Amino acid sequence: MSKIRTISVESIPRAINKAERYRLLNEPRCAESICRDVLAVEPGHPDAIKILILAITDQFSEYGDRESVSERKKDAESLLEGLSDDYSKRYYTGVMLERWGKGLLRVRCDSQTVLEILQSAMTEYDEASKVADTDNQDAVLRWNTCVRLIERYELKSKPQEAAIHLEAFDDEVPFR
Repeated sequence: MSKIRTISVESIPRAINKAERYRLLNEPRCAESICRDVLAVEPGHPDAIKILILAITDQFSEYGDRESVSERKKDAESLLEGLSDDYSKRYYTGVMLERWGKGLLRVRCDSQTVLEILQSAMTEYDEASKVADTDNQDAVLRWNTCVRLIERYELKSKPQEAAIHLEAFDDEVPFR
């Protein structure tokens, strides 16, 4: 059986460019493979981590069941810890949650669950926008995408059921 080969440190910038290109060509598996090669040589490489998160979340829509989407979500979540700045952690957490919600829409997950996930993504985008540079409105753009998804799919939360107060029943009612 063939073994994985290690790339040189000098080749990392070119590999990162290639990974970005593969993502843009809708080849997330190739981008994922390249990023894993970069991270094998330089474990904390921030661009490789970000591109890998995006490549993994690009694949959420490929899976036909909720369990597979959730497994890949765990892969992406584990990478978020490798991001060093608060903006990146918040922004990429939002991206992961947004794409997870969209993946669950494709497998016909219930409306309330998807709504809660998109609202969590919006919370992350809101926090990211608070620490972003003034010329960086990426989190706002993603927030707006979530709002439009919620409107398009008419995602609503279930109405809260009224609480039953047992004190209202007296002991005089016979047991059936």
